[in-house]
Amino acid sequence: MLSFQVSNNKPTKYCFMKKRPVELVVLSDVHLGTYGCHAKELVKYLKSIKPKEVVLNGDIIDIWQFSKRYWPKSHMKVVKIIMQWVAEGIPVHYVAGNHDEMLRKFLGFKLGSFSIVNKVVLEINGSKAWMFHGDVFDVTMQHSKWIARLGATGYDMLILLNSAINYCSKKMGKGPVSMSKKIKNSVKSAIKFINDFEQIAADIAIENEYDYVVCGHIHQPEMREISTSKGSVMYLNSGDWIENLTSLEFNNGEWKLYHYMEDVMVVNDDENVMEPMDILDKNQLFQNLVREFQFLTSAENK
Repeated sequence: MLSFQVSNNKPTKYCFMKKRPVELVVLSDVHLGTYGCHAKELVKYLKSIKPKEVVLNGDIIDIWQFSKRYWPKSHMKVVKIIMQWVAEGIPVHYVAGNHDEMLRKFLGFKLGSFSIVNKVVLEINGSKAWMFHGDVFDVTMQHSKWIARLGATGYDMLILLNSAINYCSKKMGKGPVSMSKKIKNSVKSAIKFINDFEQIAADIAIENEYDYVVCGHIHQPEMREISTSKGSVMYLNSGDWIENLTSLEFNNGEWKLYHYMEDVMVVNDDENVMEPMDILDKNQLFQNLVREFQFLTSAENK
């Protein structure tokens, strides 16, 4: 990653930052292959970290809505980075979700440090973490998959419409809005579904004496302790890379809910917000590409 200062629209200082070490990273609901996926932002995040272990907790590739007509380079870059981690021997557990349920035909598959599973139980600092996607609790997935698929298509269209509205809002000097969040927050049944989902996951985790239960599926990033008469458990949800742009990280004995939008490097100049990569000159960009190429070739030769 790069860090620099800006003065009079000109880069004045460059310095290279080491990748941030993370013991465990949990990603879910990326939905590669759909228009709503923020793959470019995800690539920046993945390049900024150096994980020791990775859990892809479902719906990474959206096979439901996959189309040969739409597979941008940024989506392929996400796959390449993950494959690079596998090549380096970093354990990558791919937990199948509902949008990539086709992979459940290959449960138990292993290739090097890569595996396809239905759930993951990891021991973290002497505590047990139970990780699964969470669609097993979704009634529509159990009885009316066509409704779920129709809802997924509608959701993707809503995200596209939301993007257009936010573009116009930005031009007018206003902040972004999330239409789907507003809809979820205004519909009681949606709120009840989320609350029921979290409670059911916690109840089962407590019964099985897990210390953590880690889910995805509902696109609702969360990290909180849930207690019942039988005990308590830490409930965690990694959110998504459609609206929230979040992940879960475990490092130095602590869980953290990572928010890309809170961590993104931006500079403000005369009230015009620019991303760092927008002000790099061609020579600097070329040097970055050379370094990236040297890193990849050295990793392949190991």
